[in-house]
Amino acid sequence: MKKLRDVMTTNLSVCSADDTMTEAAKIMTEHNVGAVPVCGANKELLGMVTDRDLVVRGLAKEKSASSKISETMSGTLYSVEPEASVQEASSLMAEKQIRRLPVVENGKLVGIVSLGDLALEEKSNLAAGHALEEISERPEIH
Repeated sequence: MKKLRDVMTTNLSVCSADDTMTEAAKIMTEHNVGAVPVCGANKELLGMVTDRDLVVRGLAKEKSASSKISETMSGTLYSVEPEASVQEASSLMAEKQIRRLPVVENGKLVGIVSLGDLALEEKSNLAAGHALEEISERPEIH
């Protein structure tokens, strides 16, 4: 069974918690990504900031473009180790309804795995499809 180490993206751009919303948006634009990990000086994972975070927690709350990422980033994090299986990652992503999962080793960010990474793996297509189905499922309104 494939490990995340075999499929994760390792060439990452990161933000610091003191970077601004504008700096995060520029990184997203330059690298054509919708999420950027937020790390401390020693690559310890502090959070994630998504394009949606910039809009919902930033612009919609009338924060300035120079506001720090720490004010808009997602603080609730789920991560896995690089030796976790593709199936474990896709199950966690489905359960927690997340599209990108940081990969952390010895407390430091070493990669990120996305649904797209999982979908590229022939044996994990079913797992990625299941994860996407779970993530995309809308909760019932009562």
